[in-house]
Amino acid sequence: MSDGELLRGPIHDVHAELGATFASFGGWSMPVSYAGTVAEHTAVRERVGLFDVSHLGKASVTGPGAAAFVNSALTNDLDRIGAGKAQYTLCCTAEGGVIDDLIAYYVADEDVFLVPNAANTARVVEELAGAAPAGVTVTDRHRDFAVFAVQGPRSAQVLAALNLPTDMDYMAFADADLGGAPVRVCRTGYTGEHGYEVLPRWDEAEAVFRALLAAVVEAEGQPAGLGARDTLRTEMGYPLHGHELGIDISPLQARCGWAIGWKKPEFWGKDALEDERTSGPRRRLWGLRALDRGVLRAGLTVVRDEVEVGTTTSGTFSPTLKVGIALALLDTTAEVMPGMELSVDVRGRALRCEVVNPPFVQVKTR
Repeated sequence: MSDGELLRGPIHDVHAELGATFASFGGWSMPVSYAGTVAEHTAVRERVGLFDVSHLGKASVTGPGAAAFVNSALTNDLDRIGAGKAQYTLCCTAEGGVIDDLIAYYVADEDVFLVPNAANTARVVEELAGAAPAGVTVTDRHRDFAVFAVQGPRSAQVLAALNLPTDMDYMAFADADLGGAPVRVCRTGYTGEHGYEVLPRWDEAEAVFRALLAAVVEAEGQPAGLGARDTLRTEMGYPLHGHELGIDISPLQARCGWAIGWKKPEFWGKDALEDERTSGPRRRLWGLRALDRGVLRAGLTVVRDEVEVGTTTSGTFSPTLKVGIALALLDTTAEVMPGMELSVDVRGRALRCEVVNPPFVQVKTR
């Protein structure tokens, strides 16, 4: 895909002004880094960072019984939460594959706001719209809202400086105002740190971003790009659709069984996933921590006693641990366990790795 064919977020020119480098991701031109991935990663872990993730999809499901319909389709149980809360959930095929993982905002019984991944938004909207009962409307709102993530130990300080709400439970949200612009603030993120996501209207995004950035810089933080977002989420073992989740990778294989409401009477893929739960998944997601110097990437073969036992799905250098790390889908027949030593074929060289039960670093979201 050429640069001319890539979609751009509402503040692309602001990122260019800040000196960002760009790359294609999910059909969008995304800022990869500003001051360097390691510096941005460290800022988020130690202070605070600001991400523009406006490429993420947005959709609304509205009308009488909207929440009940969403609950009958997506895996997690919306009945566990109520208005003002959000929930991680999955949209699956009848065979138990993952069309997408997304966040569902429970606004009201008649209004559920969804944030899917950029490349999968159209498919999620299509599937939900095709199954929606009379009176329930599914609307693609991809370019109605921007999404800015304020992540790190000083994230609450940043929002408080702008009179935005901070005293809310993890996965709760509230509607607020920033300089006259309505925004939705949610205690969510993709870094493993205490953080918030701020959703302004698309056409008011620049003013909101500049206000957030000024407060972030005042808190000794900095803007962060796609590179740091990936190293941060990999350290946490968070799945990325197309890598750790997919049409051929079930939630159980990806350690996302906790996001399934098994006691619900229905959701898409329920029968297939219950069968897999009973028989046990044929492979499972594990972490690998390099014991030798070397670069771990996705798509590498994992070996135990000269026998192939799986494939890496993501890999990077961990700025926090100062070693190579990877996520890998490993055959359950290999009887893998934490502390076991495996090797990864890196261009014909066996790189020794220790099996880790992710995350690699401590979760601080709450």
